[in-house]
Amino acid sequence: MNKSCTCPAHSHARAVSKTHTGPCSSHSHAHDHHQHHHHHTKEGAEPDMEHEYAFEMASSTMRFGEGVTREVGMDLANMKAKKVLVMTDPNIAKLPVMQTVVESLKRSNVPFVIYDRTRAEPTDKSFQEAIEFTKLHKPDVFVAVGGGSVIDTCKAANLYFNYPNADLLEFVNAPIGKGSVIDKDLSPLIAIPTTAGTGSETTGTAIFDYEPLHVKTGIASRKMRPTLGIVDPLNTRTMPRQVKIASGLDVLCHALESYTALPYQERTPRPKNPAERPAYQGSNPISDIWSLEALRLTVKYLARSANDPLDAEANEQMCLAAAAAGTGFGSAGVHLCHGMSYPISGLNKNYKHPEYNVGHKIVPHGISVAVTAPAVFKYTGEACPDRHFKAAEIFGADLSKVRKGESAGPLLADQLRKYLAGLGVPDGISALGYTKADIPALVKGTLPQHRVTKLAPLQTGAEALEKIFEDALKNY
Repeated sequence: MNKSCTCPAHSHARAVSKTHTGPCSSHSHAHDHHQHHHHHTKEGAEPDMEHEYAFEMASSTMRFGEGVTREVGMDLANMKAKKVLVMTDPNIAKLPVMQTVVESLKRSNVPFVIYDRTRAEPTDKSFQEAIEFTKLHKPDVFVAVGGGSVIDTCKAANLYFNYPNADLLEFVNAPIGKGSVIDKDLSPLIAIPTTAGTGSETTGTAIFDYEPLHVKTGIASRKMRPTLGIVDPLNTRTMPRQVKIASGLDVLCHALESYTALPYQERTPRPKNPAERPAYQGSNPISDIWSLEALRLTVKYLARSANDPLDAEANEQMCLAAAAAGTGFGSAGVHLCHGMSYPISGLNKNYKHPEYNVGHKIVPHGISVAVTAPAVFKYTGEACPDRHFKAAEIFGADLSKVRKGESAGPLLADQLRKYLAGLGVPDGISALGYTKADIPALVKGTLPQHRVTKLAPLQTGAEALEKIFEDALKNY
């Protein structure tokens, strides 16, 4: 048995031994980050399949500060932009942030056109409409003003404008799409987030509902990262309370999932070419720093921000938390909460979350990830118990009172239940209209989400997913 430590903190130059069970203190703060991982002993896997040995840290340039939105016109003038496409949604179009952006562009004499029809929780159809508008107007620079849905739609429009002959599924993650590699640089894109949640201003990911299969999927590539993220806390003050909560819960799950993801050195196969290294690589020593800080900030400030729109400190700290989490999961990736959320959103029967001013049924993304979180982390606790104990401590668990032999997963799950209940989050997937009879369809919708499910710290098949969904029917 190999007793040497091969955690990421100690072994950047070699692959993880498949028989590793030895303790590691450096990567998991106490001991044993890898002890119970079974993910990489997959049945039928090539016995000599090489594990990953490197990770990359990439993020957009970010500018942070109250009032910084007004600089965007100068940025575009500095880029010598000839025609800018400003993308937003019908609600944001009426808010002060859009007025600030338009005035800034006019002051700097930057020609622009506005597309204000993006959809909250975008679909293949809404992506296509934005792409057609883009091809019609032929911009040389993009500006996205809105939440994750707007920024993701803008990324997709930029991508397919630069690949005008590509079918929509060309770059969509396999197995739903072809998963082709984006092999050239795209047009510059400035993202101005109006929510403190997705971190989309820092990542190369665009998520949408693929309606023919009733499932969420996405496109992920470093080439899609915005050129600049302008994070202005003034822009988040107008968020309704429920939008703040849902956005903040996305930050929470980004942080928890990336911190507990499969360590990057346990991912297989090693890419044959660095261009093929996925955006989501597994937990690593640098992503851990961002993810833990994002978790601390969210636990401390989300409720404050939701309960008092004039709490400037809480709003500012949640903006920082969203960007920090985006930097962390943009490198490490997310896993089961996100993978399971996609069918929860895509198979929605008639649930419409309060305070969402949209003309269609909607399970907000942050709600769809959070409702399974207690069940997910109860399940993953055995893979890296110290990380789950650390997270539980951030929520307020007193580790000095943890009994010897007590499991980390259930402890973190209990902390999450208390936290979610305090925010008034719907009580599990049953509160969204799902019953036990829907679980097979939810499992079927989760299984194709390989980009994220394969980063779970435990290998997770249909049987395990069924149990997690069942456990998530009710949380309180």
